[in-house]
Amino acid sequence: MKASVIVTGRGVISLPAKLRKAAGIKPNDHLIAETTPDGILLRPAVTLAVEIYSDDRIREFEAEEGKLAKVLVKRRTR
Repeated sequence: MKASVIVTGRGVISLPAKLRKAAGIKPNDHLIAETTPDGILLRPAVTLAVEIYSDDRIREFEAEEGKLAKVLVKRRTR
């Protein structure tokens, strides 16, 4: 499928609805744009949520891991 698009003065490109539908692009999807010998290629980007843990949360994890270690030791000694 081919479509003509216009680049605004700010560099914004609008993809026509038919093209977005054919490519499975939904609102707020992230795309990777890269140059190729044939032109510009747009492809889906994989995004992963990242959680930053506070010191308190890390201590919670460590406490739970300690409990688990005790259970595992008991199972090995049976």
